[in-house]
Amino acid sequence: MKFDKEGNTSYFEKKKTELYQELGLQARDLRFQHLMSITTRNNRIIMRMEFLKAVITPEFLLILDYRNLNLEHWLFNELASQLAGEGQLVTYSLPFEFRAIEAILQYWISKLQGRLNTLQPQILETLEALVDPKLLSVDRSKLHILLQNGKSLSELETDLKVFKETILEILDEEELIEELCLTKWTDPRVFEESTSGIDHAEEMELLLENYYRQAEDLANEARELRVLIDDSESIIFINLDSHRNVMMRLNLQLTMGTFSLSLFGLIGVAFGMNLESSLEEDPRIFWLVTGIMFLGSGLIWRRLLSFLGRHLEPSLPPHVPAILKKTQPAAGRMEIKGELKAETFGLSRSTLTNH
Repeated sequence: MKFDKEGNTSYFEKKKTELYQELGLQARDLRFQHLMSITTRNNRIIMRMEFLKAVITPEFLLILDYRNLNLEHWLFNELASQLAGEGQLVTYSLPFEFRAIEAILQYWISKLQGRLNTLQPQILETLEALVDPKLLSVDRSKLHILLQNGKSLSELETDLKVFKETILEILDEEELIEELCLTKWTDPRVFEESTSGIDHAEEMELLLENYYRQAEDLANEARELRVLIDDSESIIFINLDSHRNVMMRLNLQLTMGTFSLSLFGLIGVAFGMNLESSLEEDPRIFWLVTGIMFLGSGLIWRRLLSFLGRHLEPSLPPHVPAILKKTQPAAGRMEIKGELKAETFGLSRSTLTNH
């Protein structure tokens, strides 16, 4: 798929050998690889963004293997108008290669941003349901959803890392930045200075730095989600341990009650051995022995519970001065994260005290 400077579009099929001979490239330059790179060959820019492969010249832009479900909407509805100056490209006044590079980088950043916007509410909703302290068990379906979202988040972090490394390799080499300025070698007069008085090589560097900064911001947001998942997992384990301790303590209390009843039940066993004595003739002895049994069992059980409470009571935590105050977040997205973090950290403090 071919785009010229005016945004006109044409389609054609051509053999690989004919194409790289026409462009003055080598066969390895057009090799289909799922990687990310920005290279220059023979005054041509070759951009690989995983499934998106483009060749940029000073006169036109080629999109190879464009029949892809993920590319059709962008190619037919957005890219042509952007190259013609109808979009929001800041490099419209610069040579054609600037517009082509910015359009591709903008598409890839928006794609990464869309993936993050899809994952973020799903992860926050799942974590909010999992850290509920009232739940005695963990919903396995929620854990499965969280596992899938965690894998998608890891893939997104990897893609962001590769994208940043690709741009950073160019920013670290001044020669590579100059090679991306194709018009410098074909028409040096156009490349002397821009209308803002900045050299076009510096314009290319500012363009790459802008998208590197956007990728860094997305990476920071993804990193915050990763930290939130790890903190929530710790809180889930604390909640489960707390409920497990409650069940173990209840079991221990019931065991102590059974032991107390069995201990004073020996008195009833002694009177039930069918041995004759003078005590069974008195009608008040039954109520007296029954009262002693229940009263003794209750006193022993109470004593055992008191002993258990003294040995299981947690020590007082050290006093921490309240020097950090909660600030009002500026953005709505950060407000949701802040509320969830505050809720989870407060929950962990209460469950630890109960534990």
